[in-house]
Amino acid sequence: MARKQRAKSETGIYHVMLRGINKQQVFFDKDDYYMFLNVLSRTKDICRFELYAYCLMKNHVHLLIKEGDETIDKIFKRFGDSFIYWYNLKYDRIGGVFQGRFNSAPVNDDEYSISALRYIHQNPIKAGMVSNCSDYEFSSYNSYFMSNTFVNTGFALELIGVNEFVRIHNELSSDSHLDIVDEAEARMPDTQAKNIIEEISGCCSPEEFKRVPIDKQREFIRIFHKEGIAVRQIMRLTGVSQRIAQNK
Repeated sequence: MARKQRAKSETGIYHVMLRGINKQQVFFDKDDYYMFLNVLSRTKDICRFELYAYCLMKNHVHLLIKEGDETIDKIFKRFGDSFIYWYNLKYDRIGGVFQGRFNSAPVNDDEYSISALRYIHQNPIKAGMVSNCSDYEFSSYNSYFMSNTFVNTGFALELIGVNEFVRIHNELSSDSHLDIVDEAEARMPDTQAKNIIEEISGCCSPEEFKRVPIDKQREFIRIFHKEGIAVRQIMRLTGVSQRIAQNK
């Protein structure tokens, strides 16, 4: 069967996702994350693409990039050859690290690019790993407040400014973008989350949970996060605000 042709971006900007082969975990320690970023930076110097956002999760990666001297297919062929060589030496293994071809979605206008950028930075929040974008070490969010970074922050900041950048990241997006839903980090079914919430809090409905004192709500929500319930599920199943669901 012929390989499906990749959708071409009119702007040269793509939302790219890499996932671990067989849905497996890719990053096991900080050196793995750091080396991925190191190789990405070196590849950027060679291919002269622009990097607007990244987020490295345990078993998948999101990137927002604009093609430069080479196409994204050549970029990730070059990147993969280097990173996989190092990775296989470290873990005494052979074969690929990422599953098949990388996935990509064309980004054809400024509004969509900002939406994708926020979506990428909010991945750890939606996975219930952190409460704020700034709390996650392996995304580009904090690069937007640094002067020495390999992330091209000027593109987004020229479009919306730093205050708007902060504001939209503090609002949990419901936009749909390129993603995976069947990895270990994916949210659990609502029925399972609801059972956990009822068992921990003793509340059988959002109305009942909202009558619980706010300090007690926050205590329960901290436990919900540890149990792997995502922020949006907590909001939906307990009726609390985003700020409380994120435990701010």
